[in-house]
Amino acid sequence: MARLAVNVDHVANVRQARGIDIPDPVMAAMLAELAGAHGIVVHLREDRRHIQERDVELLRLVVKTKLNLEMAATREMIDIAKRIKPDVVTLVPERREELTTEGGLDVKGNVKDLEGKISQLREAGVVVSTFIDPDINQIKAAIDAGAQIVEIHTGAYAEAKDETTRKIEIDKIVKAAAFASKAGLKVSAGHGLNYRNVEPIAAIQEIEEMSIGHSIVARAIMVGMVEAVREMLRLIR
Repeated sequence: MARLAVNVDHVANVRQARGIDIPDPVMAAMLAELAGAHGIVVHLREDRRHIQERDVELLRLVVKTKLNLEMAATREMIDIAKRIKPDVVTLVPERREELTTEGGLDVKGNVKDLEGKISQLREAGVVVSTFIDPDINQIKAAIDAGAQIVEIHTGAYAEAKDETTRKIEIDKIVKAAAFASKAGLKVSAGHGLNYRNVEPIAAIQEIEEMSIGHSIVARAIMVGMVEAVREMLRLIR
């Protein structure tokens, strides 16, 4: 069975909208773990629009499962990750103008730069993942750069408007996951997954973990974090 890692960024979004200290993404993470989540994900952005360093520091202290820190491959973020030492760092592309991550990281076009940064993180004892589109060439580049995990970007699948397009996109994910797993990488997936579209992704044997945030936080507004996580886990199972 694929594992579920819950992204609590959107809890921090609500907090930052008022500039106060509630709701607390750290408390949300603890409730997600209580409900059975296998990991917690946060994205520390350059502009600190939601998650703050204080959140990551506290999460490192309280998360009992696995803490995955999403971040851009910048000098500032590398230094923060080496200091806090999350269990996993997922390197993602980042643009200040975007509402959310818009696509996979171009590892192929930045192998040399990423190779040095990934090496530093691995030497600090951090497992490194790269968030990439379901593209065989990007997976090959991730291997060359030293990544241990690839997280496959599922956005095109999640946003497909018809069954034909959806089938094309899930076929890409299936092939990418199989290639990465055969090459010795661990495989995860995420972006745009929700209660209506998660099951076909969960059924892909090579995908070991899914990172899901917005849909769980949105559902939690209605039923609470514990129930929202448990509902997602039932679908994955």
